[in-house]
Amino acid sequence: MLAQMTPLTDFTARIFVAAGCGQREANCVARNLVDANLCGHDSHGVIRIMQYVGYMQEGTVRAGEEIKIVCETDTALVVDGNLGMGQVICEQTMDRVARKAKKHGLAIGSIRNTGHMGRLGYWAEQLARDDLISLHFLNTTGLGMLAVPFGGTDRRLSLCAVAACVPCETRPPLLLDFTTTVVAEGKLRVARNQGVQVPPGTIVDKSGQPTTDPNDFYDGGALLPIASHKGHGLNMIADILSGALSGGGCTAPGKDFLQNTMTCIAIDPAPLVDRKAYFAEIQRYCAWVTDSPPSKPGHDVLAPGDVEHRTRQEREHSGIPIDETTWGQITELAVSLGLSGDDSGLTS
Repeated sequence: MLAQMTPLTDFTARIFVAAGCGQREANCVARNLVDANLCGHDSHGVIRIMQYVGYMQEGTVRAGEEIKIVCETDTALVVDGNLGMGQVICEQTMDRVARKAKKHGLAIGSIRNTGHMGRLGYWAEQLARDDLISLHFLNTTGLGMLAVPFGGTDRRLSLCAVAACVPCETRPPLLLDFTTTVVAEGKLRVARNQGVQVPPGTIVDKSGQPTTDPNDFYDGGALLPIASHKGHGLNMIADILSGALSGGGCTAPGKDFLQNTMTCIAIDPAPLVDRKAYFAEIQRYCAWVTDSPPSKPGHDVLAPGDVEHRTRQEREHSGIPIDETTWGQITELAVSLGLSGDDSGLTS
């Protein structure tokens, strides 16, 4: 099945309005989810609609919330999201961080107590549109405790994510955006909906034994950290920089609903280097790396973010693929909220 970007975004927004969001809030969430699909991260796309609406119906995420300033200086900011929609809280926080970084050359912002923030790289790209370099660290507190520590057998690590983005003048931004586990949990959800196995070395079952069946994960299994002990260590650092620094807390047992925390650092290169020379050096370096003879004929050597950029261009033209299970769940939810899926953007 294929859905076109604009009607799918509109349909997604209508679902969130029907669920209790204001129009601007619904538009913000819809843009974020559909953009994740556009760039190929289906795990953070419209498959999350049912999850988000479920949180709203449970009262663990609240519509209509905005950032509350906990503390603020010229170059630093801590905000409380009051369990608001993560996309809204992040967009408002990135706006403030960008203004501080453009004025002072450097800024840090930290968010606590908010709903799922969506694809982390989306917020790095927002800062890149202001020509800001950024680093981001995110955790999912206790309910996100879905990963096994290196050498362990049960869930102890949160699903932490790290992103870094460098804007470029003559090419798309360099964007590195990854979870500290082998894959994001949402990719397991996609695999389960599609009825396919996951690669070996991705998950263990509830006994700590290797498995490739995504259903084993949802039966009490766990994700594995990337790069063994290195991913384990990076996960813990990301958890501390997001959870402890924001005041929202690191991963802990006993949580019964999902909260995200995130810390970002934004850097304005303008006061540091000559703009023309800076961008020329990035262009030279990227060309040097990507001009390496490919190990497989017909396969390009890419820079970080190139896959997402190419996928976005392709899907903007040809449409966004959505599996039948996910589409059925979305339309069923829409009907339950009094909507129709007839003009939702599905083309084939």
